[in-house]
Amino acid sequence: MTADTVVAGRPSPGVGTAKKKDKKESGLLRYLVVRFLLIIPTIFILVTMVFILMRTTGDPITAALGGRLSADQLAERVAAAGYDRPLFVQYLEYLGNIIRGDFGTTISDNRAVSQVLLTYGAATLELAFYALIVAFIVGIPLGMIAAYYRDKGQDASLRVMAILFYATPVFFAGLLMKLIFSVWLGWLPTNGRASTRSDLLLQALPDKVGIYVIDALRLGNPQVIGDVLVHAILPAITLGLLTAGIFLRLVRANVIGTLSLDYVESARSRGVSEFRLVRKHAYRPALIPIITVIGLQIALLLGGAVLTETTFEWKGLGFQLVQYLQARDFVAVQGIVILLAIIVAITNFVVDIIAALIDPRVRY
Repeated sequence: MTADTVVAGRPSPGVGTAKKKDKKESGLLRYLVVRFLLIIPTIFILVTMVFILMRTTGDPITAALGGRLSADQLAERVAAAGYDRPLFVQYLEYLGNIIRGDFGTTISDNRAVSQVLLTYGAATLELAFYALIVAFIVGIPLGMIAAYYRDKGQDASLRVMAILFYATPVFFAGLLMKLIFSVWLGWLPTNGRASTRSDLLLQALPDKVGIYVIDALRLGNPQVIGDVLVHAILPAITLGLLTAGIFLRLVRANVIGTLSLDYVESARSRGVSEFRLVRKHAYRPALIPIITVIGLQIALLLGGAVLTETTFEWKGLGFQLVQYLQARDFVAVQGIVILLAIIVAITNFVVDIIAALIDPRVRY
């Protein structure tokens, strides 16, 4: 060991620091690799479960068209689609098709399921994004206020509000919102993603993304932009309040926990106001649990989107899922459910990355 790296028989501080840095980097890399590899069995199990559940009613052709075709026509359609083969053979073929991005063809309207997913998936992601913004805007500030007034009347009221946000059925909240803000007050539209005129302009846009607010910005028409945003208000609030209740309680609990730590007590003893303690010292640590549960809330948002989209006729994957369920088109249902599961799995992985970068304790 050279003189540059040894001081009084011990490695220099620079060597120790480098080793710690390498250890942290290797720990982060190992954590991310493990989390990524866990996505594969998760998706595999979900695909298998969905496939088996969809086959419990028989083959998809008979389930969708039984009673509307003769026995010979049904048999011909079943054989042409390959549903008369052993179930294990169908399963292996379906896995191979999914790996290639082929989710099959819908029975009710003869469309490629992958095209249905691309067409309507953007609308669902747009609604989930709006709802997440509402959840942040409502849940985090109210959680901080509840922590500031802990064990007082304001705190009790906000906790009851959080329970109501979470416990109220999404479809009931949506109908109530429509009744108050659309029917009684006439402030907001009752359904759809845009008015008929705006919708036609957006559909005619070449190379459209499918996310209306982005397409409206590309169109450069202020009226269309305003129309799109106005139509999104009620669905976003309805779905966002569901998650806002969870965020409120999480922020409150973590801010209160942070306020009891030694460094906060030290700041309090120096005369720092309680409001400044909440805003300055307890705010950021309280956000870490929020980030770690966002992945789980994405699953909740996508599940709630099914009822929200149906209530507001927001034509996304949730709306289409209900239509295909009513038509007993289990090929389409299977594809939509699997895509939603993949989105949730990938979102959880991204959230794990963000959480590990913010809080090193997550990696170990």
